[in-house]
Amino acid sequence: MEKQVTRISIAFCVIVIQSIMASVVLAAESSIDEMWESSPHADAESESFVHWNDDGKIPANCATCHSGAGFRDFLGDDGSSAGITDKDHAPGSLVDCQACHNDAAKDLSSVRFPSGVVVENLQSSVQCLVCHQGRSSTKSVNDKLADLAADDVANSLSFINIHYRAAAATLYGGEVAGGYQYENLTYVGRFNHVAGFDTCTSCHNAHTTVVDNAQCTTCHVGNNELNSIRVTTTDFDGDGNKNEGIAAEIESLHERLGAAIRIYSTDIVNAPIGYKPGQYPYFFNDKNADNLIDDAEGIYPNRYQSWTPRLLRAAYNYQFVLVDPGSYAHNPKYALQLLYDSISDLKTRIEVDVDDIVRP
Repeated sequence: MEKQVTRISIAFCVIVIQSIMASVVLAAESSIDEMWESSPHADAESESFVHWNDDGKIPANCATCHSGAGFRDFLGDDGSSAGITDKDHAPGSLVDCQACHNDAAKDLSSVRFPSGVVVENLQSSVQCLVCHQGRSSTKSVNDKLADLAADDVANSLSFINIHYRAAAATLYGGEVAGGYQYENLTYVGRFNHVAGFDTCTSCHNAHTTVVDNAQCTTCHVGNNELNSIRVTTTDFDGDGNKNEGIAAEIESLHERLGAAIRIYSTDIVNAPIGYKPGQYPYFFNDKNADNLIDDAEGIYPNRYQSWTPRLLRAAYNYQFVLVDPGSYAHNPKYALQLLYDSISDLKTRIEVDVDDIVRP
């Protein structure tokens, strides 16, 4: 009788434990779901997902990253060939659990960048690199410029956009040539952070994409804001402030590049240019030369079309640094090199002071 009671008690305990474990799993899954729902990957109203609603389909070359079903198609998880999205996809499919948590994604270990360079033997955050790499490169720009004279306006040219949130292109720097890299100059490669914080998901929460500042300030003591961090005393932007975050150094050089671009367009091309964030194709004719693009000027028919190869290269890098707001953390030296070189190249034709700035 006692043995029977004992067996019943053990069975009951097992049931209780299983019930508790199931509850814990459900709670964890619920927490993950809530985190994902707060992320950009789950924003069903985002332009990233609704842009093609009126068309009724997302083109294959866009669906890879703007559709969860498209990403699985690219991976080959849907039974198709891996490494290519071979069909259009219907709008409305978000980057959900199934997009990243499948056998094909688990087996992914290499990623091809727009430059043609393949980064291999990857073990963590590989899925992130597929979409956050941009869609252009040094090669893309050079292919368009061909043998055109550097300062001649070419009707065949239009602005080349790296695309958005190209953090992986910044991270791998000169190895994948996502920015425009000037001939005969050397560029830093992948930015290697400290062990334990050297992948996308070791800094960004995998489900919310948010960075936990506290884990950074453990080492970077006294920097409550990530953009206040710097680990060098070099004054890259020449403003005399060696205590500001490296983000401020990048921002300052970025502003100086913008100013140089405007001077070049006015003095050399005789067609003032202006930039309007978030308004495709970003660069427009500044008709009143006030260095501002208002709503009347920031329309597609007024897009800038007086491109020279030299101006296009600089504008490409201006956009490259701008659309990766985390470049100061992903690879600050690469961002600074691109900005410095673009300013220096424009200086061959215009009056721009570069004596006070430093190339990393």
